[in-house]
Amino acid sequence: MKKSHFEFKIFGTCQKITDGIQPEKMVQFSSFLNGITRNITTKNVKKRRINFGREATNALAKEARKNGLLLTSPGSVCANGSSNYVSAYSKGGNKGINQDSFIVWESFGGKEGVMFCGVFDGHGPWGHLVGKRVKKVMPAYLLHFWQEACAQYSVDSLKNSNFDQFVIDSFFSGAAAVTIIREGDLLVLANVGDCRAVLGTTQDDGSLVAVQLTVDFKPNLPQESERIYKAGGSVCESEDEPGVSRIRASNDETSEGPGLALSRAFGDYFVKDFGLISEPDVIQTTITARDRFVILATDGVWDVVSNEKAVEIVSSASEKDESSRRLVDYASNQWKRQRPGFCTDDISAVCLFFHNSSSSQQKESD
Repeated sequence: MKKSHFEFKIFGTCQKITDGIQPEKMVQFSSFLNGITRNITTKNVKKRRINFGREATNALAKEARKNGLLLTSPGSVCANGSSNYVSAYSKGGNKGINQDSFIVWESFGGKEGVMFCGVFDGHGPWGHLVGKRVKKVMPAYLLHFWQEACAQYSVDSLKNSNFDQFVIDSFFSGAAAVTIIREGDLLVLANVGDCRAVLGTTQDDGSLVAVQLTVDFKPNLPQESERIYKAGGSVCESEDEPGVSRIRASNDETSEGPGLALSRAFGDYFVKDFGLISEPDVIQTTITARDRFVILATDGVWDVVSNEKAVEIVSSASEKDESSRRLVDYASNQWKRQRPGFCTDDISAVCLFFHNSSSSQQKESD
């Protein structure tokens, strides 16, 4: 089977985020990024940029984990004095190894007040490795290239850089991902694939409503299918999967051969030349006093749970640290009820609560 280099198109993310963020916000976020490489020698800078970014991020991550600020397994994170409270949980289905993963990093990059969260959904024979790889390298690339952008390195130089090469077989394997960075009241989300972010916010009458923040990138979306056809690919449905559209690697509109039910994903090189892209959709929004939390989850949740029901489940949890598990368990039961005879998907959720008073107050209420 063909061995493929992993593609990580983070420079596109940086450009979009940079173009949209207010200048004062960028100064806040870039201030600690500049400190990451403050003492690096200028000798062989081009060769050392990426490696140093990974080394620095690994050191910061190790310290964060030691202090209980970095989470990659089920649990919760709440730093003293932080306005964030995060609950995360993952449960494997019955297809085999759990290909979902997540990361929660409070004080991202060593900066108080900055939170990074992400969920990653692998697919294909080696999807669990692709998803874990994205989870591992994304924080380093975000920190490093955001600093590069703030230091006014050109986008062209980033595009020409040798970002990452390794030999995970990602020809028929890949991953979807949705991530979020919070700095103060600013949220920046990046989405590739069909993981989803949903906001829980209150209306004038005090009722809680769900607002979907991201787009599920499926091949049948008009703007996505147009790109696929222009690239020489096709979008088809097979008889045994009614309503499920897949990219196929030719203009032969039959259901034969492998297909991918996503229009954007990391990996999946068998359709990379036929319209599949890994460029994220990046949005930003400002948190208001009405916004209570945001849910990041894989399609194992959204395939069987509506946005409204998910928000209801999370808001009704007696304790915040139980919210993600309640949502995942509910979705697991819905797979059995709604799709009997089908394999249950892997299910993961991260619930980021806003306006948390303090961790000490949370502990007193436990």
